[in-house]
Amino acid sequence: MSDPEPPSNQPPATESSPTPGHVFVTVGSTRFDELVQAVLDAPVLGALRARGHSRLVVQCGNSEFDAGAFARAGEDWVRTAENGLEITVWRFKPSLEGEYEHAELVISHAGSGTILDVLRLGKPLIVVPNPSLLDNHQEELATALASLGHLKAATIAGLPEAIVSLADAKLVPFPPFNGSRFRELLDEEMGYLPSDSES
Repeated sequence: MSDPEPPSNQPPATESSPTPGHVFVTVGSTRFDELVQAVLDAPVLGALRARGHSRLVVQCGNSEFDAGAFARAGEDWVRTAENGLEITVWRFKPSLEGEYEHAELVISHAGSGTILDVLRLGKPLIVVPNPSLLDNHQEELATALASLGHLKAATIAGLPEAIVSLADAKLVPFPPFNGSRFRELLDEEMGYLPSDSES
């Protein structure tokens, strides 16, 4: 009889198993009324259903939405859309990692922490920069990572089309985490490092 193998010191797999049809939307700790309202409106709900999604979970933070259109279930608001999509909305939880892991698709504000967490899990990601932020670095970061093929960037108005066209997009897997490379990319995009063209 052989001894049991010791536990592996290898990190867990970076791509988690999604729950079929599950979409997760997050605005982080910010207020992004336009994104929350957009994902709860017919054009986005229709695009999600057309792509075969059946469940939408929205982390709305401090954003405003039409809570009167939902029933309360503890801390959550729930309803079923006319097209059959099951919708749950909640404000905050201690961690979003479980939601990211269950999602087949993540739609997010363009916060760098959220982007990094989702891309490290190998999840398809659509980011919508918040245009109301001053010194909008979200848009610059989203554009840079979209140009590298790691995610799809969209506007509020373009979100339904981004959802529909994501299936045809060939997203480039995010490389294994290298903190210095991510920092360099952020610094380059934010203008903190001189580019090669300046030397």
